[in-house]
Amino acid sequence: MRVLIQRVTEASVTIDHTVKSSIEKGLLVFVGIENKDETSDILWLCNKIVNLRIFDDENNVPNISVKEKNGDILLVSQFTLHASTKKGNRPSYINASKPESAIKIYEDFIKQLEIDLGKKIYTGSFGADMKVRLLNDGPITIWIDSKNRE
Repeated sequence: MRVLIQRVTEASVTIDHTVKSSIEKGLLVFVGIENKDETSDILWLCNKIVNLRIFDDENNVPNISVKEKNGDILLVSQFTLHASTKKGNRPSYINASKPESAIKIYEDFIKQLEIDLGKKIYTGSFGADMKVRLLNDGPITIWIDSKNRE
C-alpha cells in the first residue's frame, strides 16, 4: 500500500461538477492499493499518517501531527501510485489491486483512519473520475510505502 501525503491549507474533490468533499487545514492523502496488501498494512499506515509530525508548533518547527492539530484528512484512491515505468513509456499497473478486491481494503482503510484520527474522514469516490484541488502548504509532500516502511 502506498500513500502520497500532502499538507494542505485546503483541498477538495469534485465529481461530475459537484464538490463531494472538501477540507481546510489538514492532509490530502492519495492511497494506492496493491495485490499483496492486508490488514497489517492498513494498521501501520493509518497510525503513521495520523501521528506524522508535519505541522508547525509555536516555534515554526514541524512537530505537531494532524491529530494533535485537530486537522482533517481527505482520502482519495489513486491506483496510479503503483505505476511501473521500468519498461517503455506507457506505465504498467500490473501491481495495482483490481477494484473488486481493492474496494474492501479502501473501505477498511477509511474506517481505521477514522478510529485513529477520532473523527470523520472525507473521501472521493473509489474508481470515479475525480478532479482534485489543493493548496499545498509548505510545500510538504511525503510518500510512504507500507512494504518498505522507510
